[in-house]
Amino acid sequence: MLNGLTNVNVELTSRCNKTSCFMCGRRKIERVYPELAQWGDMDYEMVKSISEQLPKGIVVQFHDNGEPLLYPRLGEALALFTGQIRCMDTNGKLLVEKAEEIIGNLDTITISVFEGDVEADEQYGIVYEFLEKKGARKPKVIIRHLGNTKYVYLQRHWNILHAHRQFHSPMGSYGYTKPPTIPEIGICLDALSHLVIKRDGKVAMCVRFDPTGLGIIGDMNKESLDEIWNGAKRKLALKFHIKGERHLLPLCKACSYWGIATG
Repeated sequence: MLNGLTNVNVELTSRCNKTSCFMCGRRKIERVYPELAQWGDMDYEMVKSISEQLPKGIVVQFHDNGEPLLYPRLGEALALFTGQIRCMDTNGKLLVEKAEEIIGNLDTITISVFEGDVEADEQYGIVYEFLEKKGARKPKVIIRHLGNTKYVYLQRHWNILHAHRQFHSPMGSYGYTKPPTIPEIGICLDALSHLVIKRDGKVAMCVRFDPTGLGIIGDMNKESLDEIWNGAKRKLALKFHIKGERHLLPLCKACSYWGIATG
């Protein structure tokens, strides 16, 4: 009964080990609203429960606003989702340390690099060492460039993809330097086909930065994924999107994103 669901983000952890990301809303939350900075890990039994409820063949991304390589039982968690397409986005700091848990246990891994990162040289060395260790084995590596980055990351030597993205406001998906891409159907693709399961079990329709929980549509501690996906809150939100009235939704009214990342 999860018809239409194609992509789920499972936030294994909301903790992060990188502090040089000037564009990250987490830093402002920690400074201005410390009571909202309740970072932690998803209970492993919840990870198992999620894996048992998801359909085969969909994309599962093991991150939201935290650094997934910090999860204590990373290898075990990834191994639960062999029926899905397994992906994650990382800052790369623990790539070498967690290499044995990653290699062969993911389909793709995206490494985020950004303009003006004071740790760029260190990150480059870690990525190089990981690529040497991994060789031709999975996962496929994608470098996600935010802004004008310093390195091309061995573009000719390694079979890796390069994805280029714009900066947006640290507190949400707005303030882009050029207009975001809008799908021809005029409906946010995240609203149509996406779910995000936060580390505490709360469920949202997208990964937009939402520290106050405006976009929460369910709670896996109380409901199944089926009940949330087909529930009244999601149906109402989707109705507004289809009618072209996303501005009536508290989180979506301040969002410029339509489910298609713009380079």
